[in-house]
Amino acid sequence: MAENKNQNQNQLNIEIDEVVADGVYSNLAIINHSVSEFVVDFVNIMPGRPKSKVKSRIILTPQHAKRLLKALNDNVNRFESAHGEIKDYEQPPIPMNFGPTGEA
Repeated sequence: MAENKNQNQNQLNIEIDEVVADGVYSNLAIINHSVSEFVVDFVNIMPGRPKSKVKSRIILTPQHAKRLLKALNDNVNRFESAHGEIKDYEQPPIPMNFGPTGEA
């Protein structure tokens, strides 16, 4: 009985609301840091749009940033073991005026 109680105390119940569960698409991450924190801004840039907004910002302690790095590395390795190497194409920066501008 005491062992079962300890298991329940060590469990973390995490909930996610529907808006957060839908996620936010990002094709650019901008990372800055200070002595006490890492700031990761997620942006969605689109061709033909000279301006974009940060869609999400995550602020981490240096220790959590290092744990995130390790977790991402572990997950990429597992993904590549199951699905093959992820190709990392060297691309020039996306020009902000790429493609035609839309008209209605």
